[in-house]
Amino acid sequence: QLQLVESGGGLVQPGGSLRLSCEASGFTLDYYAIGWFRQAPGKEREGVLCISRGGGSTNYADSVKGRFTISRDNAKNTVYLQMKSLKSDDTGVYYCAATAFNDCQFGRRYDYWGQGTQVTVAS
Repeated sequence: QLQLVESGGGLVQPGGSLRLSCEASGFTLDYYAIGWFRQAPGKEREGVLCISRGGGSTNYADSVKGRFTISRDNAKNTVYLQMKSLKSDDTGVYYCAATAFNDCQFGRRYDYWGQGTQVTVAS
């Protein structure tokens, strides 16, 4: 089975923090760049943050700069999204995806997608 599984979502108050995990099974994440995307109610899916195959470069949305951090642990076949100072606008379903390209431009073809994990930011 080739799949990505997200976890770590939930309800958090504004200003709080969450860490999302994306674990791969059936393939090795070392060969892929990984992106995090989200979709809020009534909005289009958008790229949030991504990390290159080698982990040496990242791209991020301006709205999350300074608040979100992406990292990868190839030994655990897992990529993490650390979110802090969360805002209500961060609410949405968060997806991780893998692309065979070395970099992680949001517009590229992503070969594997997780089913998403819900993040709700509300007081």
